[in-house]
Amino acid sequence: MWHSVAVTCLIHGIILVQGLSDSRSNDNPEMHMNISEIIQYRGYPSEEYDVVTADGYILSVNRIPHGKLWKSPKPVVFLQHGLLADGSSWIINLATNSLGFILADAGYDVWIGNSRGNTWSRRHVNLSVHQEEFWKTGQEKLYYVGHSEGTTTAFITFSTMPQLAQRIKMYFALAPVATLKYAQSLLTKLALLPDAVIKVCDFLERISVNQKFCGNLMFELCGFNEKNLNMSRIYVYITHAPAGTSVQNIIHWKQVIKSGKLKAYDWGIPSNKVHYDQDTPPIYNVTDMQVPTAMWSGGNDWLADPIDVDLLLPQVTNLVYHKVIPDWNHLDFIWGLNAPERMYNEILDLMRKNT
Repeated sequence: MWHSVAVTCLIHGIILVQGLSDSRSNDNPEMHMNISEIIQYRGYPSEEYDVVTADGYILSVNRIPHGKLWKSPKPVVFLQHGLLADGSSWIINLATNSLGFILADAGYDVWIGNSRGNTWSRRHVNLSVHQEEFWKTGQEKLYYVGHSEGTTTAFITFSTMPQLAQRIKMYFALAPVATLKYAQSLLTKLALLPDAVIKVCDFLERISVNQKFCGNLMFELCGFNEKNLNMSRIYVYITHAPAGTSVQNIIHWKQVIKSGKLKAYDWGIPSNKVHYDQDTPPIYNVTDMQVPTAMWSGGNDWLADPIDVDLLLPQVTNLVYHKVIPDWNHLDFIWGLNAPERMYNEILDLMRKNT
């Protein structure tokens, strides 16, 4: 089965790259830049921080403190990317099409997270630093914007950590994912792989074959809408995504897929008793989340399937806004050419109304 995924990826990659090779340049300098360099390349102020978790993992966090002109203090916005992506998701398009830059130009203090195991968060040290240090921004509350797995992180965190949830002014969920019961994405095929196979894979942390080909795995997992992508930047997209993730994260997603429920990681009975004081991992109750939430979902989303989203909606007890964009797939939320007028402007409007 996994071979068929790879073959499909390669075939589509060959078709895509050959179709572009005659008319598109593949030497865009942003292909070789990290997140901070892309931000600076676009003319914005850039800061980068290392956040060390309690168990010694170093997570890279990027910051755009303000836009090109607006320097007066504004609220903090934290952006969290989706599965197999990294923080570049928010700044990979031109400035007028990238949410990170749009927020900065609106005067917001933009912080961009990177999940454990992706390109920018793979280091580890043997020391413990309080993660709360990161939140010393001078702001009592902040806005949280998540895409894909970034929404899953929020549903879990804000429903289980009420003290942290109280510090969120509003949560913006783009292509929300809590379960994958009805997802059409190839990601669901992970449920067929034994854990032993997943564990021996450095899961997409660094693809050893041609990035132009297997970068298109993102399109196989999430969908592809050529009409809504800046095709001149396709090489930039696929050199920054997929950006990898941890093996444990992939195994956790496999467990979620098989169970059809949003549950904690299953360590096995002996370790579950240590971690959770029970034999089985607990189910996360999204209904416990009290954060004001605005959601946008796509009618053509292979990963955040409309049926799964419909099942999620009644669980979001403080839902203040929901919009379905019928023709959007999973990547339109971050890379779509029409994202500013169809969604980003609405996000800005809601932020202004909920200061």
